Amino acid sequence: MEILIALAFVVSLFFLLMGLRALVLGLGKSGQARVRQRLTAMDKRGRALGVDIERRRSLSDVPWFQRGLKSLSWARALDATLVQAQVKANVGVFVLVAAAAGLAGFVAAFALTAGYAFSAAVGLCLGVIPFVWLRRKCKRRMFKFERGLPDALDLIARALQAGHAFSQGMRMVADEFGDPVGPEFEKTLDEINFGVAADQALRNLTERVSCPDLKFFVVSVNIQRETGGNLAEIVTNIARLVRERFKLKGKVRVLSAEGKLSAYVLLALPFVIAFVIKLINPAYMGLLFETEQGKVMAVGALGMMAAGAVVIRKMVRIKV
Repeated sequence: MEILIALAFVVSLFFLLMGLRALVLGLGKSGQARVRQRLTAMDKRGRALGVDIERRRSLSDVPWFQRGLKSLSWARALDATLVQAQVKANVGVFVLVAAAAGLAGFVAAFALTAGYAFSAAVGLCLGVIPFVWLRRKCKRRMFKFERGLPDALDLIARALQAGHAFSQGMRMVADEFGDPVGPEFEKTLDEINFGVAADQALRNLTERVSCPDLKFFVVSVNIQRETGGNLAEIVTNIARLVRERFKLKGKVRVLSAEGKLSAYVLLALPFVIAFVIKLINPAYMGLLFETEQGKVMAVGALGMMAAGAVVIRKMVRIKV
């Protein structure tokens, strides 16, 4: 058994180091360096026919891993989340880092407690942490985009009222706004300049950005391009609608704050009490982890707490 634990630890450490190496190399290589490398490769080939210059996003640098991930729907969804969160690592690196973290947590917990259930729970928690971090990073960026969208739409509307073209109004947004509003609109303009139809480029924008309010704007603009109408007035009304909807979401968030605080207190209270009892009477608390009945009770309590957390989350999350 000790040999298996040592072997699993070595394997997890290897995957962790390989994932960190790929992550560091991906972060260290700037966009200019990648462009320079690609141009150099094209120059060496003499611009021969058959050179693929289409922009592609790879799920992994390893060919067999790339083929395996490409056939999985969750890998494509994870790649879209990485794009929305502006994480430089690809899906392969991210999955390897999460798997290495989970395996290292399992091995470390098993070496300390020699319990499969507890070790599996620790490994699962550590393996899920990267995905939780990615989800939170993506939500923060999308929330920032949602807050800046009404001002961006107002700028487009004022540009249209001043006699500028719709593309010029989007260029003003790309130049005046920071991340994430400005760069996302700039990507849309780049697609239009490279020959993509305007309606398709706007639909691509809604796929890159998970924002329901943006879909109102894109659908309205595409309909106006086909039927005609006062685009400046349409964009102004959408900006006002988005701003009022955002205010309503803020009010709902304030009203549900008490429920969230109660959830935090209820979930933290058992662990705090267990820690205090462990300090006061270690022998009394040790029965919970040293006996089979205590372990079953602890696992059952954690399961019921998880179910309660899910129920409370459903109650306090009100969609507007």
